[in-house]
Amino acid sequence: MIPTQDASARKKEIDEKLRQEQDTLSFIRKNLEKSDQLTKGMVSILSSFESRLMQLENSIIPVHKQTENLQRLQDNVDKTLSCMDHVISYYHVAKDTDKIIKEGPSGRLDEYLACIAKIQKAVEYFQDNNPDSPELNTVKALFEKGKELLEAEFQSLLTRYSKPVPPILILDLIGGEDELDTQEEVILDHLPETVLQDIICISGWLVEYGRNQDFMSVYFQIRSSQLDRSLKSLKEHFRKSSSSLGVLYSPAVQNKRKDTPTKKPPKRPGHDHDLRVKHLSDALNERHGAAAGKDDVLDIEIDSYIHCISAFVKLAQSEYQLLIEVIPEHHQKRTFDSLIQEALDNLMLEGDNIVSAARRAIMRHDYSAVLTIFPILKHLKQTKPDFDQVLQGTAASTKNKLPSLITSMETTGAKALEEFADSIKNDPDKEYNMPKDGTVHELTSNAILFLQQLLDFQETAGAMLASQETSSSASSYSSEFSRRLLSTYICKVLGNLQLNLLSKSKVYEDTALSAIFLHNNYNYTLKSLEKSELIQLVSVTQRKAETQYRELIEQQILSYQRSWIKVTEYITDQNMPVFQPGAKLKDKERQMIKDKFKGFNDGLEELCKIQKVWAIPDKDQRDAIRQAQKRMITQAYRAFLQRYTNVSFTKNPEKYHKYRPEQVEAMIERLFDTSA
Repeated sequence: MIPTQDASARKKEIDEKLRQEQDTLSFIRKNLEKSDQLTKGMVSILSSFESRLMQLENSIIPVHKQTENLQRLQDNVDKTLSCMDHVISYYHVAKDTDKIIKEGPSGRLDEYLACIAKIQKAVEYFQDNNPDSPELNTVKALFEKGKELLEAEFQSLLTRYSKPVPPILILDLIGGEDELDTQEEVILDHLPETVLQDIICISGWLVEYGRNQDFMSVYFQIRSSQLDRSLKSLKEHFRKSSSSLGVLYSPAVQNKRKDTPTKKPPKRPGHDHDLRVKHLSDALNERHGAAAGKDDVLDIEIDSYIHCISAFVKLAQSEYQLLIEVIPEHHQKRTFDSLIQEALDNLMLEGDNIVSAARRAIMRHDYSAVLTIFPILKHLKQTKPDFDQVLQGTAASTKNKLPSLITSMETTGAKALEEFADSIKNDPDKEYNMPKDGTVHELTSNAILFLQQLLDFQETAGAMLASQETSSSASSYSSEFSRRLLSTYICKVLGNLQLNLLSKSKVYEDTALSAIFLHNNYNYTLKSLEKSELIQLVSVTQRKAETQYRELIEQQILSYQRSWIKVTEYITDQNMPVFQPGAKLKDKERQMIKDKFKGFNDGLEELCKIQKVWAIPDKDQRDAIRQAQKRMITQAYRAFLQRYTNVSFTKNPEKYHKYRPEQVEAMIERLFDTSA
């Protein structure tokens, strides 16, 4: 049970809290009333504001719409004025640009093209909007005038700045390939850079806006002329600067120009062999009284032509690089084809002339002329891949020009080779043309020298011969087949030479001299084969050729030695009785011994006198033949003297015993010595 005092206190506390809560509630009610009053006032204000806004909107919107219409009208007026100004400007284009157009584009190409662009827009405007207006004809005429002057400027720039490439620079260009120490590539600047850019700009405009292709014809005609002139100046340089042996002396070697790189004179294939070709040509032409300087001039012409072939390839490559910057892509190949025609035709014509000259010489039996074809043909074949690359995309007739020239040269060369072989076989046996001392015949030396020239052009000569073959093996084994053909040909020439020499040897009345003649020629042939690579070529089809020649040489030595039988027959024991020392001889026996001595002495003197003027150029062979004769003769002579030393057959033995063995040896030692 809670005490009364505590309950009273508790009640008082609750009453106090209740009073406080009632006060709070009363405060809240008063605030709510105030809030309601404020809300009603705000709603009233907002309602009034909304009403006023609606009134304002109803007043402003018509004004705004009217203003917008006015602004649109203003914009239309401005646009109309702008269009009017633009249209009016077209009517003034002719007047504004007439002076500049008539003065031409020289020196102000950009400004000129800008004027033409204005004229072109005016033309387009009048065509679209007023095609019957006189202004259209005016601007059209002005446009055409501008186009004509652009074409004229294009031609003028090309003509004025296109110059032939100097010969020294061309030689640097084609000579750089052969020099391992070349540090920088030779680059041809055909046109100044600023001029080239103007030409490219004009070309682009003429193609895009001018609808004109005539400038392409102008381009190839001008550049074609310069290409041809460059090659002609190179040929002229060779004529003026080459020595009698065709060695090029470039002025640039002595006077180097800063703006022109210079290099060593380029070598051409076969150039190192020109001197040997010249000697052969001299030998073959000597009978025809050829002029002294004829072959020197020919060498220069060949050297010049070979260099012109290389120069054409390089210059054509350079021209194509220039052309692709100026000419539109789909016109490049056709324009390039036209550009190179004149220079290429002149080169091919010169090649045809060389072939024709060789044919005429061959008809005169001057077979050395075919040697002029070999270095050219070799170079043409070496250059053909570059040629084909340069001419890629050109017409078939253009591509076929070089192969046709190569075929013509091969046919002519093959015919000359065959006729040369026949000429060796059929060379007439003329007594006045035979060497009196039995030395090497001119036919032999010329034939060997001719064959030696083929060594420098083995592939070319083999291909010449193979080109005339139609067998399937010719195409299946081209390299080996050509080598075998060349070997067969050389063996044929050597066989024909051997037969002809055998026939010529019969011109000599003295069989010993005939033997010496054949010996010298066979020996010369063998030595020449061994000193060069000819023996390797011959062995391709005739492995025993060397042995066969040695056997022939030995046969002729034996044949020559038989000429001494008429000397040795007097000092042999044949048909001679045996005499005892101190025995008295009959007159017939004494005379027989005297005849023996006299026959030996006379025969020895006669042979030595005759054979002294004969010649054996090969020292080793000459010494060997002398030694063999000395050994054979003196051995028999000593035995003969010993046999009759103590036999009294005459009162004057010195009359018959004229020579001691040593003297006989000395006489034989002087054989074949024309200087003794």
